[in-house]
Amino acid sequence: MDEYMSIALVSSGYPLLAVTSFVGMPDIVTKDDLDWLFNDPKILKASTIICRLMNDLATHNFSFLQVFHKDIDPTQLLWNIDEQEAENNLRKQVNDSWKDINEECLHPTAVAMPLLVGILNLSRVMDVLYKDGGDHYTSPHIALKDYIHSVLIDPVQ
Repeated sequence: MDEYMSIALVSSGYPLLAVTSFVGMPDIVTKDDLDWLFNDPKILKASTIICRLMNDLATHNFSFLQVFHKDIDPTQLLWNIDEQEAENNLRKQVNDSWKDINEECLHPTAVAMPLLVGILNLSRVMDVLYKDGGDHYTSPHIALKDYIHSVLIDPVQ
């Protein structure tokens, strides 16, 4: 699982998206802020975990059982581990990552709060796209279309 996560987090593209969002705020972002971002802060790691695992849970890009069986010592292998248990483990990691984001926003670091909120908002997008195990990115006509319509066409006054 550690090997999978080390590759999955980088390949998600999410850290690059966070960097790009910082570049779009030149009046706020300093060189120190970019240095902070490039040092893998806790909030960025948590957001990347949310992005990757919510996508994996919604799209089932890999077999949870294969990853977990390879991660368990064969002498202690519990043969009754099933896909639901593996999914529950991944959902727990997502929940723990949300706790890390909350902690980082409640106890701000050396960067400006708007930068933390930017990372938080990117995580919120993932929650909308993949909440309840759905894949609203691949199938936007199910719910995402209505969300976009409510924001752009019929916004709350």
